[in-house]
Amino acid sequence: MPQKTVLETIEAQVADNDVVLYMKGTKEMPQCGFSSAVSNLLTVLGLPYLAVNVLESADLREGIKEFTDWPTIPQLYIKGEFVGGYDIVRESYETGELEDLLKEKGLLSTNQ
Repeated sequence: MPQKTVLETIEAQVADNDVVLYMKGTKEMPQCGFSSAVSNLLTVLGLPYLAVNVLESADLREGIKEFTDWPTIPQLYIKGEFVGGYDIVRESYETGELEDLLKEKGLLSTNQ
């Protein structure tokens, strides 16, 4: 069976998980302040998510940028949809848009 390409792997991760964060480092040990900040926001929201460490593979690090045509990491996906990087996620959290999106997608209860 042929091995999946990096883009196919990313596509599968985004399709198979409600929330995916491509980040530098891990949830437990972020290797970048921006990755840490987005990871912390998801934790504060009580949201389970798949954290993918792009530092484990140069192909993955470049592949995720190609996948979204977005130059920076972290990158957040919710229900298969690219939400954005640190600035967009932080701003949408501060305005309440992120929580609204999560509620709309059925990932946060409307009582939160």
